[in-house]
Amino acid sequence: SPPPASYGFLESDLDQTLKLPNTTFIGGDRSDLTLRDILQRLKDVYCGSIGVEFMFINDREQCQWIRQRFEVPGAGTLTPAEKKQLLIRLLRATRFEEFLAKKWSSEKRFGVEGCEMLVPALRTIVDCSSVMGVDAITLGMPHRFRGRLNVLVNVIRKGLDEVFCQFDSKLEPQEEGSGDVKYHLGMSHQHINRLSGRKLKLSLVANPSHLEAVGPVVQGKTRAEQFYRGDTEGKQVMSVLIHGDAAFAGQGVVYETFHLSDLPAYTTHGTIHLVHARKIGFTTDPRSSRSSPYCTDVARVVNAPIFHVNADDPEAVTHVCRVAAEWRNTFHKDVVVDLVGYRRNGHNEVDEPMFTQPFMYKRVARQVPVLKQYSDALIKEGVITGQEYKTEVSKFDQICEDAYASSKDEKLQRTSQWIDSPWHGFFGPDGRPQSMWTPPSGVPEEILEHIGKAASSVPAPDFNIHPGLMRVLRSRAEMVKNRTADWALAEYMAFGSLLKEGVHVRLSGQDVERGTFSHRHHVLHDQNVDKKTLVPMKNLWPSQAPYTVCNSSLSEYGVLGFELGFAMSSPHALVCWEAQFGDFNNMAQCIIDQFISSGQAKWLRQNGIVLLLPHGMEGMGPEHSSARLERFLQMCTDDPDVFPKIGEHFDVRQIFESNWTVANCSTPANYFHILRRQILLPFRKPLILATPKSLLRLPEARSSFADMMPGTSFRRVIPEEGPAAKGPGEVRRLIFCCGKVYYDLVRERDARGMQGLVAICRLEQLSPFPHDLVRDEALRYPAAELVWCQEEHKNQGFFAHVHPRVRTAISQSRPLWYVGRDAASAPATGNKYLHNMESERFLAKAFHLDAFKGI
Repeated sequence: SPPPASYGFLESDLDQTLKLPNTTFIGGDRSDLTLRDILQRLKDVYCGSIGVEFMFINDREQCQWIRQRFEVPGAGTLTPAEKKQLLIRLLRATRFEEFLAKKWSSEKRFGVEGCEMLVPALRTIVDCSSVMGVDAITLGMPHRFRGRLNVLVNVIRKGLDEVFCQFDSKLEPQEEGSGDVKYHLGMSHQHINRLSGRKLKLSLVANPSHLEAVGPVVQGKTRAEQFYRGDTEGKQVMSVLIHGDAAFAGQGVVYETFHLSDLPAYTTHGTIHLVHARKIGFTTDPRSSRSSPYCTDVARVVNAPIFHVNADDPEAVTHVCRVAAEWRNTFHKDVVVDLVGYRRNGHNEVDEPMFTQPFMYKRVARQVPVLKQYSDALIKEGVITGQEYKTEVSKFDQICEDAYASSKDEKLQRTSQWIDSPWHGFFGPDGRPQSMWTPPSGVPEEILEHIGKAASSVPAPDFNIHPGLMRVLRSRAEMVKNRTADWALAEYMAFGSLLKEGVHVRLSGQDVERGTFSHRHHVLHDQNVDKKTLVPMKNLWPSQAPYTVCNSSLSEYGVLGFELGFAMSSPHALVCWEAQFGDFNNMAQCIIDQFISSGQAKWLRQNGIVLLLPHGMEGMGPEHSSARLERFLQMCTDDPDVFPKIGEHFDVRQIFESNWTVANCSTPANYFHILRRQILLPFRKPLILATPKSLLRLPEARSSFADMMPGTSFRRVIPEEGPAAKGPGEVRRLIFCCGKVYYDLVRERDARGMQGLVAICRLEQLSPFPHDLVRDEALRYPAAELVWCQEEHKNQGFFAHVHPRVRTAISQSRPLWYVGRDAASAPATGNKYLHNMESERFLAKAFHLDAFKGI
């Protein structure tokens, strides 16, 4: 800092006694100090091992609270017993890494060397939070964050032998699935915290290599656990996120996640962020990886205090972590601890950092490890003797050796020990579903009528509804009277019936309360009283489950990750994320690819999240037409060349063996059933659901109550039910299709008078593929030419998925011809004329019975 003379002070001025303002605590019991003492005390507080950023916080009480925690003389002083405990924790963190390096010197483990204080820091946060009443903590660590295995062992309490087994390449995995590398795995464990004497559940969420992707997932899981406990202030459940400095500044999902922190339907009431600032990202220097002074500057947008601390000062780190835990559990706001350390090895243990950072790593080589520094200091202070220290080292080394010997007795690698979100009581004792049967998903007519009336009326007489919305409600009332339902009403009935059965329903996404297409209206707004709203779905039944419908921030990546985490917490909830248009789901591609598609295969973690993706070619251009369903289908796990074995409950077993379900419903009733089936299944799988746009108001796209009543279920395939079905021998062409194009085909067929010559069969479920029903339909029309018709371009949509599976279903006996738009790079044209011309062309081809003659 500049000398006092630079501000015009003379040396004699420094000994003048000044009265201290009430905004500082540096005086302790004194109300005045000399200027010299004031300067020295401020330097000791703010210019040593700790740096504090808080002056941007626009709350005087909070600023004063922070000042008091750091400025009071003696703040952060540890007792001899606390120092000894800190040393032992640091010793165990350090010796664990050294043991791994000794036994598996050529293995990648992404150790914590250079910031060993991370582990004691986390232990401090956990202990303090438990003392303050927290019962459960969910943690997230990026893949390449140093010390994941160390945290699992020394914080979460993972067995050493279980960790060591992950290094044995000869062990065969006990469970099916691809598995994952050891530094991606998670775990959940409950134990008695020694400091508080209370039960504490710690969960480390499994994650992919995609840095910071786990952040919103952790927040969603935390929010769900708070929700199910009724923890409305976050006093029982909290989250801790651990970051690397380069990713914290570089990954946009960090910003998205921060902006969920204070939203009513997404807040977790404060997260503690622990950043390991190692001043390098793989080989990239900070000057090339961020434009702000600190990697933590992103946290300033939510008024989170930021505590920078030298990771080689264990006592300073401990003090800062105590303050962070107290801040979070006092104000229930985010806080950041910036552990300023270094990376002793390269990017991984076999990487050479001297290629790109020679001067830095010359300094690193000379740096005395923090354990050596601290143990020498405590021995010098007399807190511990040299012999006592050696005894502690030998004790932990022996624990590691014993666990290593025990791990050699293992015959299988048990990934089930690493599950981060166990669903106790949902599966059987062997961890498998308790049955392979799903009951019919229809509900009694009186329930449908009750829900329909609630959906079509205003529950409060003094509530002022918009005239346009009154027309919508009257239209719904007319449908209920006629015992029919459109898409919005069928969804209302699916949600409402599940709520009656005790199933929590959560619908999240951009503009979902009203619906992008102004069709849902689950939240009613009084036109004369600001912010006065009603949600009739919340009061359908006296003892129903809660219903949550919430407009999200304008984020896909962060919000979908959040909802995935929410769905992880319990299997007894229908959690839906709706894209504003299906086209925008690729903004969350990382969550879809790394978590939803493959999460169970990698981490044995089932998840029943539902993705609602508005899809349909309606002349709205390339960014408002396609949910890119071809990408979801390309990630499906069923073999296109194998006809599956048909047996009892084949349809349910097919879903169980798949990684997710992809569907494109053509009727409101089937939409109703697939939403209810998602909960009735005896296991959980993600559901990727193409939803309509123009069909929302199409008069033909309505369903009878009879199609949703007891004895009815989701129909994987809807066969031809018109004149062609009555004379199958006369049918010249059988068109397979799915979704909205069905109504275009029916309209074209009626216009051409070809009802008896062309049969149309709808595939409602694309994956798992309904081989059995497709085969039956093909056999039903033995003389018919088989066609797949879609409105999407040939290299998009469903054809690439359907073609080999239809051929397998019919034993290659007939070709499957394609009708649809030609291959293209963009999903749709933005020119209305071209759109209409393309539609007319493929519809004409669909009914040109000689189109494939001679080919």
